[in-house]
Amino acid sequence: MRVIIGKDYEEVSRLAADEIEKVVREKPACTLGLATGSSPVGMYRELSRRCREEGLDFSAVRSVNLDEYVGLAPDHEQSYRYFMDDNLFDHINIDKANTYVARGVGDPDANLAEFNAVLEKADVDIQVLGVGPDGHLGFNEPGETLWDGAHMETLDESTVDANARFFASRDEVPRRAFTMGMGNILRAGKLLLIISGRKAEAAKRLLFSDKIDPRCPVTFMRLHRDAVVLLEKSLADEIGYQG
Repeated sequence: MRVIIGKDYEEVSRLAADEIEKVVREKPACTLGLATGSSPVGMYRELSRRCREEGLDFSAVRSVNLDEYVGLAPDHEQSYRYFMDDNLFDHINIDKANTYVARGVGDPDANLAEFNAVLEKADVDIQVLGVGPDGHLGFNEPGETLWDGAHMETLDESTVDANARFFASRDEVPRRAFTMGMGNILRAGKLLLIISGRKAEAAKRLLFSDKIDPRCPVTFMRLHRDAVVLLEKSLADEIGYQG
């Protein structure tokens, strides 16, 4: 696991964009595993700039997203399909027919079967990740065991609390979500974890412990053969990590 410290969020975002750009330029028809949340927003902004100003070409790229809320339509402002369109897809030359975000509305069983079928065929070259304050990856919440494949997860109250800032009220936060399983994540060719915000406890458990703990899913990053962790210097200083 390679850990890179950026001086601030802007530098972390540029460094993350460098990792994605390298994959896209080396393999124009690559498959990107993408994530939502506040951590990758700066990276998406930088990738959009590079597409617009530097010719970074996404025309042959395919993508599949980590997760989606159950119950939110694609045009809902807090759905992850809307997030991806608004923060990346509308600003680069990707064919949206080649982008996949699980369906949040309709028959849950059918939607989950479709998600798993897409993942069976996908060969993700690089998977972007953020981490929750409790250490979750995607919506793989802490527990005694973790799922291998895509599944429907009931969100922990701490996750609901963390996501409430995106909704008008806490009551509006969906309590269930579809998510890639830990096996799906670990089968990607490369993992790219961006840690920003109030994630000190999760960062400490990842960076200072050799324990692989399903009660802190981010620790499974240690099992991957090619994992990159990006964090801001202020967070590294806060937890006493010097690399």
